[in-house]
Amino acid sequence: MSALVKNISIMSRIGKKPILIPKNVEIKINDGEISAKGPKGELSLSWPSELSVSLKESGAEGKEGKELTIGVKKKTKRSPALWGLFRSLAFNLVLGVSDGFEKKLEINGVGYRASVEGKKIILNIGFSHPVEVEAPNGIEFKVEKNIITVSGADKQLVGQTAAKIRAQRKPEPYKGKGIKYLDEVIRRKSGKKVAGSE
Repeated sequence: MSALVKNISIMSRIGKKPILIPKNVEIKINDGEISAKGPKGELSLSWPSELSVSLKESGAEGKEGKELTIGVKKKTKRSPALWGLFRSLAFNLVLGVSDGFEKKLEINGVGYRASVEGKKIILNIGFSHPVEVEAPNGIEFKVEKNIITVSGADKQLVGQTAAKIRAQRKPEPYKGKGIKYLDEVIRRKSGKKVAGSE
């Protein structure tokens, strides 16, 4: 067995898993592109020429509906990696339009706060002026106390937008002031000790 075939068989643990399509999601396959439409929006994804995509009735016992299957059409050096990667992207596409994704950020600091005005989030984070971040298409902001929630159907866009907000005032390691992800742990540093304070 060649190294290439071995790699493909290893990667198939991810790539060969079919993706079950929820009843509230509509899938269309057309000219090398998958389109998905659901309660949270509409997204599309193009697939590489090395792969094949098919939509059929689910063969899994006890599971009704359709399933999306990704296969390798043409074996190349990059097809093993593409197979697993594209399966993950297609899964996120389906999950995004049906349930959506979200990232939560926490603001820490005296007087630091955030508010939503239309499609913008207004950040008061210690500068002489408020900082505005506009939501891209398909992204929504919500603020509850000091928690900012960024939500949308596109996982990558949700992550990028959350990172953009965090970058406006990254958390500092002494008092922890700034904007951090809700599950982020900031490695704290102790401040300089004043001589004769002990």
